[in-house]
Amino acid sequence: MELSENKLYREVIMEHYHHPQNTNLSDSLKKYSMKNPICGDNIIVQVEIKNDVILRIFQKSIGCALSTSSTSIMSEWLKGKTIKEAKYYIENYVKMVKGEPYDQTIDFQEAIIFEGVSSYPARFKCATISFEAVLKAIEEYENQKK
Repeated sequence: MELSENKLYREVIMEHYHHPQNTNLSDSLKKYSMKNPICGDNIIVQVEIKNDVILRIFQKSIGCALSTSSTSIMSEWLKGKTIKEAKYYIENYVKMVKGEPYDQTIDFQEAIIFEGVSSYPARFKCATISFEAVLKAIEEYENQKK
């Protein structure tokens, strides 16, 4: 990664940290809470799903810059995806963050900035905690359909 690219990535992370997206929690949606005791991250995610499509994701993240920015970016990136797409994207995002082979044809949008997290294994949870919460929401949605 070039120095200028690294600087750009830091700027995107800090922009989402200071100005996170989709932070207005809804009174009508279930809250999925996750905690990361290592960094003190505490996130809440709400997922609105209709006809197997993620319509909106609301979030509130209190924690480190990595956790807050990844939660903000996730809330935009997965919006409009089908359940099947979202699960596949999350699976590959996690592989990318771990430094494992992943589907490089996916348009990760701003989420691609977390590719470098694989060099810092202690930060893995920070970059993936909100994705775990979305998977819980998806699993519950699918179980209710059965």
